[in-house]
Amino acid sequence: MASRPAPLPLLLILLLATSLRPPAAASEHDYADALRKSILFFEGQRSGKLPPDQRLTWRCDSALHDGAADGVDLTGGYYDAGDNVKFGFPMAFTATLMAWSIIDFGRNMGPQLTEAVKAVRWATDYLLKATAVPNVVYVQVGDAFHDHSCWERPEDMDTPRTVYKVDPAHPGSDVAGETAAALAAASIVFRDCDPAYSRRLLDRAVSVFEFADTHRGAYSSSLHHAVCPFYCDFDGYQDELLWGAAWLHKASRRREYREYIAKNEVVLHAGDTINEFGWDNKHAGINVLISKEVLMGKDDYLRSFKRNADAFVCSLLPGISRHPQIQYSPGGLLFKTGGSNMQHVTSLSFLLLAYSNYLSHANGRVPCGSSTATPAQLKRVAKRQVDYILGDNPLGISYMVGYGGRYPRRIHHRGSSLPSVRAHRSKIGCKEGTKYYLSSAPNPNVLVGAVVGGPTNISDAFPDARPVFQQSEPTTYINAPLLGLLAYFSAHPTILSND
Repeated sequence: MASRPAPLPLLLILLLATSLRPPAAASEHDYADALRKSILFFEGQRSGKLPPDQRLTWRCDSALHDGAADGVDLTGGYYDAGDNVKFGFPMAFTATLMAWSIIDFGRNMGPQLTEAVKAVRWATDYLLKATAVPNVVYVQVGDAFHDHSCWERPEDMDTPRTVYKVDPAHPGSDVAGETAAALAAASIVFRDCDPAYSRRLLDRAVSVFEFADTHRGAYSSSLHHAVCPFYCDFDGYQDELLWGAAWLHKASRRREYREYIAKNEVVLHAGDTINEFGWDNKHAGINVLISKEVLMGKDDYLRSFKRNADAFVCSLLPGISRHPQIQYSPGGLLFKTGGSNMQHVTSLSFLLLAYSNYLSHANGRVPCGSSTATPAQLKRVAKRQVDYILGDNPLGISYMVGYGGRYPRRIHHRGSSLPSVRAHRSKIGCKEGTKYYLSSAPNPNVLVGAVVGGPTNISDAFPDARPVFQQSEPTTYINAPLLGLLAYFSAHPTILSND
């Protein structure tokens, strides 16, 4: 998430947008190739010392002393988007969604499963460092205001690497709850391939959740000066407490978490904003995740969560939805107001696909007023969104960098837009990078697999220009749910009526 230097002239932006004009007819997509590339993207977001098997070789080591001034090791983890800050809230959500993708669709990932698991571990290794001190969660490394005033490579950055944390005196139940969810979900991923690491993740998830629940409060209140307006918690911390408990129940099967969910359903507003799901708002995800238990006949007294999940689905389905916040563009893209629309497209489509699978196993359907929706209908809506991203749209452009013949070339990303260290050995300072930021030339380093924010509005228009960051910037939390979607459709490219 970013705010940036001086804008390009409007005429140039319009010229860049119209250069993407030719439309494309619906086509067969190589979902397996897109999956491989969507995982590869995360290597371009790595912070810290890069491993010998790093495949995006234009990236080099960066931020090797994060946390040192505060006596902690906070190296590693991911940069969230096109900047050089490590924001803990979206990083934890990214890890949760990558883990959920593997849990539900890892069997469809084929040879990419190993790489997907590596991507999760790069995040969880960092989250373990960030939660190593009891009753403390380190939630951000880097002064975002200083960082966003510069355009420099992560390998060169010399802006303050200020460390921010939540603790009992400065609570952050939202970011701590999401971190607990990420650790718990990842513990399921590693349960068979690395049992010791899995137990470590789950034990840490338990203690972090206890801290989040005991010391309640929003981190955007405790750390407003640092995290806002970048990753403010606009929807309160209550949803993250339910979300964390839901993942701890799934990972541990402990009755205490099931009872916590039942006891706090109303108190923590489980039925609020049921059609929202992203790094800030977990309500739709909570309802879908818990509904699986209900559909399997295990926790019937949580049936209200299934009703919420059904209402969520009905709010998204074209031809059925009358929800004022949900629209579809003329080209078929799900659209919600606000920046970086693709984060909504991928996360909501993931929930549709996951819920359709839960329904299929239970021979269920979704009641939507006087009509019903089948699991196959949910899958078709999700697949239509994935196909739009990959190029079946009025502009005929793939919104995944490196996939297809036409994709964004001027993405809002420092490392991608500046010459690599190998190509330009000398340092490029804070303001020296501005000429690259303002240039109309394509980025020299292709950030393969990055999915950008997408069309500017409901008209399907897209300006391929760095300054329009809401549309041209990739984020980790756009790609994370896409892993599951691409894995499923790589194995099931055709949707049958009984799917």
